[in-house]
Amino acid sequence: MSSRINIWYLSSFLISLFVAIPILTVFGSFFESTGSYSSVLKDTFLFEYIFNSLLLLFGVLIITFIIGVGAAYLVSFYEFPGVNFYKWALILSFAVPAYIYSYSLTAFFENYGTAFAVLTNLFGEGDYNKYIPKLDGMIGAIISISFSIFGYVYVLTRASFNYQSQNLIDLGKNLGFSKSKSFFRIILPSARPAIIAGLSLVAMETLSDFGSVSFFGISTLTTGIYNAWIAFDDLVLANRISFFLLLFILALFFIENFSRKKAQYHSSAKGGFKTKSKIKLQGYKSKIASLICGSIFFISFVFPVSQMLYWTIIFPKHFNDLNILELIFNTITLVILSCLVLILFAFVSNYGNRISRSKFLEALTTFSISGYAIPGIILAVAFISFISFVDFTMSNFLNLKSIFIGSIFGLVIVYFIRFYSLANNGIKSGYLKINYSIDESAYLLGYSKFKTFTNIHLPYLKNSILLIGILLSIEIIKELPITLIMRPFNFETFATKAYTFASQDLLEAAAAPSLILIVIASIFILTTSKYILRD
Repeated sequence: MSSRINIWYLSSFLISLFVAIPILTVFGSFFESTGSYSSVLKDTFLFEYIFNSLLLLFGVLIITFIIGVGAAYLVSFYEFPGVNFYKWALILSFAVPAYIYSYSLTAFFENYGTAFAVLTNLFGEGDYNKYIPKLDGMIGAIISISFSIFGYVYVLTRASFNYQSQNLIDLGKNLGFSKSKSFFRIILPSARPAIIAGLSLVAMETLSDFGSVSFFGISTLTTGIYNAWIAFDDLVLANRISFFLLLFILALFFIENFSRKKAQYHSSAKGGFKTKSKIKLQGYKSKIASLICGSIFFISFVFPVSQMLYWTIIFPKHFNDLNILELIFNTITLVILSCLVLILFAFVSNYGNRISRSKFLEALTTFSISGYAIPGIILAVAFISFISFVDFTMSNFLNLKSIFIGSIFGLVIVYFIRFYSLANNGIKSGYLKINYSIDESAYLLGYSKFKTFTNIHLPYLKNSILLIGILLSIEIIKELPITLIMRPFNFETFATKAYTFASQDLLEAAAAPSLILIVIASIFILTTSKYILRD
């Protein structure tokens, strides 16, 4: 019996340790020596990297907070025309990666772009370029990223608003609060944990963004990492910059936790939970609410899809030249292999934690899943650094570079490290609903731990497996920097194909793969919407 327990414990320990390797590699790089470019960077571009990253971060946080919280508040507390449509339609912004939104934004507002063509068709020939705003550079990046990922704030805040008790709203009325004062003094503070969680995800996605900032030519810490590795062949410096970026991310969490102090956000009212009643808007107020939600939906989803569709129609040659079957095969291959590996090992790790009940193992697992906060480009660089080290020390036995770097195997491994947190937390949340007494009853009936795992846990968690698989598929389909760096030679996905065309300033050619990517992601998102928007 003890040997079997040790096997599960050891498996969970090794999985968590493996996932933690890139994190340890990044932190260990701080003590290594770098090349001459390190001193040049300190005297030239480092301040620009930091300043641009902070400016981008705060701009995106402000916009996503306003859009996400505002939209969640409207669909949660009010009844107006289209509210049942907008409550799920707004999450479709997840289907549009920030880099694809950047292509649409540039194509529409550039000189002689789509906006120019629309104005010409409506009003005839004219010099319209001087009236069309140029949304590029930092402004373009902030807009593109904000409307692509505000859904994190919207979904989590909406869930929090839905679970707020009517008692809180009645309390505000009894105190004589107006609707605006009640919102800022009661409703918003009570949803703070959900809002902060959403903004934390937004912050990590913003700091890790590579496609948008590189397309707009903005120098951030992420592009600095890429340049240090690709342009100057200095992996240590790339990890050193990654170290400072990780410290910044951890500092954000520390500041937020410290600011909360001992504040509590659960309801302690003796009356229990009271389902809130929605307010039915009338007249111009209902039209304003519909206009706000409709505008957000149009800007975040309809606009980029329409731009990609427009180009695909007027430039059919690019669509015909696209090897769609190969791209679908490559994408589905990555999705299936990665999902199988992630879900399988997440199950093994969680079951090992469950039967061992080891605090050390739980702490190691918690530390390892923090890798989700690490940008994909950092994980790729850290993984290559680790494999290069292993290859150097074991060069007399194995040539690991040919196995890991530039292969499907290596790509799946980095996906595993990047998205292990999502799979692990999804399985863990399902396991929390299974009482330990069920396991003990199975043991009394003669079930082994493996038989308990396969015959009881797996069937019980089949819905969790489906949901996690879909969420992982969405992330893998959209993932750009890891695929771009780790893929085999001539191995293309819809994401890399669109980026390759866009980096060559062939935005019309990037439209077709971008459109197909959005359609596939939208199908997955609509499939999961019943879980995400469950009231």
